This record gives sequence, structure tokens and C-alpha cells, in this order.
Amino acid sequence: MDEETRKALRTLPSVEELVSHPAAAGLLEHHPRSLVVDAVRAALEAARKTIMAAGAGAAGSGAPAQGGTAQAPAPAGAAAVTPEALLTQAAGLLESWSQPGLRRVANLSGVIIHTNLGRSPLAQRAIDRVVEVSRGYSNLEYDLEAGERGSREIHVDALLARITGAEAAFAVNNNAGAVLLLLMALASGREVLVSRGQLVEIGGSFRLPDIMRAGGVRLVEVGTTNRTRIGDYEAAIGPDTALLLRVHTSNYRILGFTEEVELSDMVELGHSRGLPVADDLGSGALESLDVFHGEPSVAASLRTGVDVVCFSGDKLLGGPQAGILAGRKEVIGRLRKHPVARALRLDKMTLAALEATLELYRDPELARREVPTLRCLNRTPDETAALAAQLQAAIERRCTDGFILEVDESIARAGGGSMPLMELPSHAVRIRFPEPPLPGGTPDRASSPTVSALDIELRRAPLPVVARVSQDSLHLDVMALDERDVEAVAESVAWAVARLVAAPDR
Repeated sequence: MDEETRKALRTLPSVEELVSHPAAAGLLEHHPRSLVVDAVRAALEAARKTIMAAGAGAAGSGAPAQGGTAQAPAPAGAAAVTPEALLTQAAGLLESWSQPGLRRVANLSGVIIHTNLGRSPLAQRAIDRVVEVSRGYSNLEYDLEAGERGSREIHVDALLARITGAEAAFAVNNNAGAVLLLLMALASGREVLVSRGQLVEIGGSFRLPDIMRAGGVRLVEVGTTNRTRIGDYEAAIGPDTALLLRVHTSNYRILGFTEEVELSDMVELGHSRGLPVADDLGSGALESLDVFHGEPSVAASLRTGVDVVCFSGDKLLGGPQAGILAGRKEVIGRLRKHPVARALRLDKMTLAALEATLELYRDPELARREVPTLRCLNRTPDETAALAAQLQAAIERRCTDGFILEVDESIARAGGGSMPLMELPSHAVRIRFPEPPLPGGTPDRASSPTVSALDIELRRAPLPVVARVSQDSLHLDVMALDERDVEAVAESVAWAVARLVAAPDR
């Protein structure tokens, strides 16, 4: 380390000097002293690393002068490390530390069931029930009539059975857990037959063959990627076969020269051989809505006589994360009694949200109005056009300078591994930045703010906004926008634009 670097390091104030500095008074007023000390230490450590890195770079780049020895310049930026600058950096750290890791965001991506954004938002009834149950004690595992220990499963099981039309049903923590449980309970140590075209991979690199290995079953692939016939299943059945499994390819489609086996034919074959048949629907459409073109419903699957159906609670159902198992009473009983079922059980808040969501489905029209996912999927182009115009007006009330604002037609998606080919007509507020001309009339792209930079600032806003960037525009698709968030989204846009116009090179 050269002498200039050592000198720069020695000029750094101590932690106590910074904490006692007048500029630190505001930090100490709003944060615990111990937290302020941690932030100051982190700012000082970052400054030390910057000075040492700059010193090393300067020493390495010094070329010997003619007839003399190379002299390394003072580390770049060392003079800028003032107490005020260090405390400003500490303040930024304190602000970031005070933000919760899990935050509410506004979804203007055009994807309704956005897996990265928590999939389906809950209905207000479900939110109210979660608050009611979690703010105090509850009868989670207590029978109020008998005055003794009860079962947490009874709160949703009967309701699930009534709504789906199944003999019995119960819920676990997600659909991957539901698939794992049915494999372990019905086929452990034996073979499971699956069409080669249904060996899906879903988000997070979750692959069906992997979970089969984890469940202790042996996968037997039948048919080909694009064509599987009932004869393929029949030929593959052997003395070690324990289960026939159909997996709905909810996040992709194979088109063209294809053929797949009807679930009713699989059920007939399986039962003729004394084998159970399971149907992993994944997306879980309880309602037969027009917008669910080609998406199999839970009730339709159960009507084929399948032994067990499993599906997600937070996709097309529009509830909390859960894996729901419904089917024959004897099969559900076996799943319920398996030791792994306890490891996959739901907590009280998820049970409360799931029960409240399912209650809405007792009146299909009420579910369409109150379940946010269903309400968004049923939005018409006229409704999205009106909502986009409302958002545009709200933004214009706050800021109009520095950008071009207009409403455009858009295409939204269901998302969440549901209906991959379905395009939903929607509308979006489109934001573009003009390119200021250089002398001579050529656009000055270098000094113009970019929509990519605006996208970044929107994600940093008090209410983070997730939008879609396409070419020279940022699109705020309103298909999944809650009407109550219009003003808050407009505030975030104004906040982000102000920061970007003030510092276009940000």
C-alpha cells in the first residue's frame, strides 16, 4: 500500500466522530443508535474499500517519468469522503434496511396470475378473515361443540367436497406437495405410468421426474412426445404398476400432429386392472367460465370417475397458496393418514383465506365479482380502455412535462402456468420520452431519458410498479390493476419521472 493511500485512510473519521456529528442527529431521531452505528460502520468500510481499490489502480498505472521514478497520484475520490458524504450513505443504508423484504407492488405487466408477484391476490373477504383469525386465538384445532381437541382439516374439507363434487377433499401447502403426497401414499416403491408428453417442468426448475424420484416411485414413460394412445398405457402395465397419472400441460401446448388419451379412457383402463388413476390439473379451474377456453375444470375431471385430482389454490381458483386434493373417500383417507401429510399441512391464516375464498364459490356470480383473478380474467376491452383512460388522467394531473403519454391497445396473459396460448385483449398507458434535437436537427439520444431507466425507477417507487418495456415505450397494462390503486400508481409514475428527468443519466 502506497503512502498516499495510507494517508487517505487515516483521514477517515471514526465511528464515534460520525455518530456525534451534527448531521447524524436526524438519523438518531428516527432510528435506534445501534442501527445507526451499524450503518456508519458499513459506510466507512465501503469508503475504505473504495480508497484501497483506487490506490491499487493508481499505483499499477503509474509510468516512470523520463529519468525519474513513477509517482502514484492520490486515490481517486478520497477527497470526497467527507463526514457529510459518509452520513448520507449511512442514511441510504438505513432507509433500505427499514423497508420490508416482502412488499406490496402494483402489477401492470399484463400478466394476471404473475408467479413472481405472488400469483393471485386475495378477495377482500379472504383478507378480512385472515385478519380476524390471526389477531387473536382461534378454534384451529379445537372442537367448540365438544370442548375438546379437534382437527384443523375440517374447516375447509367439507366445503371443498361440496364445491368440487368430490366424495372427500383436503388441502396441503402447495400443489407440488399434493403431487408428492399422492405419489408416496399410492405408489411408493412401485411404478407410475405417465405420458412422455406430460413430463412437465414448472417454475423454479421443478421437474416431474425429480419429484417422482423424491417420492420413491419409478417413472415409466408411455407413448411419444406428441402422440400417446390408450394402447401405450395398456402395454406398459406390469406387476409393479401402482398408478396411472395424467398431468395437465398447463404452461405449454404441443400443436400439430398430436394425440392424447382421454381421461375417461385412462380411468376405464385403470379400474379394469385394479389401478388408481390420478389427475394433476395444476391450474385448478373451479368455474366453467367462457375465458377458460380449453382449460379442464376440476368438476369435469371428477365426473370421469378419476380417483384423485390435485390442483393449486392460488392460480385460477384465486385463493392463497395451497395444494388441493379431491376424489374418492377411500383414496383421500389414505392420503390424509400418510405421515408426510402433517409436514405439508396448512397454517391458520392460509386455512382462513382458503375457506373464505371457497365460500364465494357457493354463488358463482359472486365469485366472478369478488375473486380478483376471476374479475380480471373477465374484463372486457371496454372496461380496460376505461381503466387505462382513468390511469392516464390521474398521471396527467400530477405531471405532464418531459414525456409522451397515450392509451394503446394491449395483449394480456393469464400467467401462472395457465392457458399459455390465451391472449386477452387489454389496454395500456404508453409512456415515451421525446429525443431533444442536437444543433442541426439530429435527435440527441444520449441525453434523453430511457424507458428502461424509468422501469428501474418505477420499481424503486414508494409503491413499486412492475410494467412492461417494449422497444421505445413503457407499457402500463391495466388488465390486473386494482381500481383502488389508480391514484397510487399515478403517484409512483410521477415520483419516478421526476427522479429521471432530474437525472437523465441515472
